[in-house]
Amino acid sequence: MNSTSSSFWKAFWLEDGNLVVIDQTQLPFRSTTKTLKTSADATLAIQDMTVRGAGVIGNVAAFGVYLAARESNGDLAKIKALSAVIRLARPTAVNLMWAVDRMIAVLEKAALKKDDLEKDDSRKDLIEVALKEAIAISDEDVIGTRNIGKFGCELIEAIAKTKPEGEPVNILTHCNAGWLAIVDRGSALAPIYEASDRGINIHVWVDETRPRNQGANLTAWELGQSNIPHTLIADNTGGLLMQYGKVDLCIVGTDRTTRSGDVANKIGTYLKALAAHDNHIPFYVALPSSTFDMQIADGIKEIAIETRSADEVLYMQGLQDDGAIGKVRVAPLETKALNYGFDITPARLVTGLITERGICKAEEMAIAAMFLDLI
Repeated sequence: MNSTSSSFWKAFWLEDGNLVVIDQTQLPFRSTTKTLKTSADATLAIQDMTVRGAGVIGNVAAFGVYLAARESNGDLAKIKALSAVIRLARPTAVNLMWAVDRMIAVLEKAALKKDDLEKDDSRKDLIEVALKEAIAISDEDVIGTRNIGKFGCELIEAIAKTKPEGEPVNILTHCNAGWLAIVDRGSALAPIYEASDRGINIHVWVDETRPRNQGANLTAWELGQSNIPHTLIADNTGGLLMQYGKVDLCIVGTDRTTRSGDVANKIGTYLKALAAHDNHIPFYVALPSSTFDMQIADGIKEIAIETRSADEVLYMQGLQDDGAIGKVRVAPLETKALNYGFDITPARLVTGLITERGICKAEEMAIAAMFLDLI
């Protein structure tokens, strides 16, 4: 295991060469893990949301390529075939594709350099290269999330200086973009964790985030683990809170951001951005550079929005009175449901992008200036 960060590997870790992940579908009521031994295990964990969140999806995909290398005994052609399946596990979060593509590019380069070695030695070396690169991707996320936290905290700190003594900075977030989503402090929650470390008086409004309730299940759980004051609200409450002056700042994550600053994030994000715009409240999006998709400019026209099972809308899962975790149907038996997983927030509604390199405007020229190497 790499030791570059003492708080690394929260959502997943290596054990006996396998990848162990927290089963996020069981939180907050049950703490369980799953051990991923094959690339198929990694693909399924991404598909069924055992793991979720743009960064962690990318991390698990990268380790999935390593598992593919191991199970194929370092045969590059087989690694590519297995990795292609991982790459298609979910369609919206670009970190998934980015991580797989990066892994394959590194393996291809390594294979070219090892042509003069014995075949068995070359294949063994590719397995080691894959593991090393997967760890490197995760290590980079650790550094990036810490920097996102520091840059974003400056926004919170500036607001705190304007508040009457004793009043907290009220921050609204949507879905879960904490350490369960991006190691090791998340994106949207990273500035909140940093503010807490600095002793800034903060309070977080946590959207429940229907239909999978990642806010209620995961964000509330994360904040509770860190003793950060927070209040769970129904998804449609945010606008009223803004009208009442009870929201100072909105920070959300993103699963894919275009080169022009359009943002794909959990369904409901667009409505929060509209309410924030109408009430003159800053609306920031936090993301690592790996979440940019510089190949596209128009999020509405070009980002594929995942459609998930209707059952996620028709049923709710939770802790029952007898202590068992179960699900109940909340709609009539004959009712059908449509379940888009994400929506698009146009760049015009985004105050700024909080990245590991700094804060920039959600505009093509500003993004290009800060991330010229990605174009």
